[in-house]
Amino acid sequence: MVDAGRRAFFRGRPRPKAEIRPPWARDEAAFIDHCTRCNDCLKACPQHILVAGDGGYPTVDFKVGECTFCGDCVSACQPKALLRAKNAAPWPYTASIGEDCLPHQGVECRVCGDYCDARAIRFTPRLGGSPLPEIDREKCTGCGACVAPCPTLAVTIRS
Repeated sequence: MVDAGRRAFFRGRPRPKAEIRPPWARDEAAFIDHCTRCNDCLKACPQHILVAGDGGYPTVDFKVGECTFCGDCVSACQPKALLRAKNAAPWPYTASIGEDCLPHQGVECRVCGDYCDARAIRFTPRLGGSPLPEIDREKCTGCGACVAPCPTLAVTIRS
């Protein structure tokens, strides 16, 4: 098994950044054990959001697009590092909006909400400023559709 923390230490990065694995990935240790870095999941992704991350393991790049949860990556994964259990959520991630968000600076912007098919981002009116975006964690799927269109890169996906 590859110890990502140890490898990162020797590369001068004591804490490896948390990678967002493809949907329905096993827990990190089991994922690393099973993944052969064959890149079949990368090739199968119709959205092309799966890229080779740290150590060559697949990770999600929401700057490219969103996840439609089609399951093509799971079907392509022969070593079973990705397992789609019946009625299981694809992952524990949701969107988060940082302070760089334009409405926090007094500028009207609702781009993230326009791209959210789940309608998980709502804008509550407020006195003396632009409506601020709020994420409904119950509705947010963590698909990442709101990440790429954000003009200030204020939207991130995290657990």
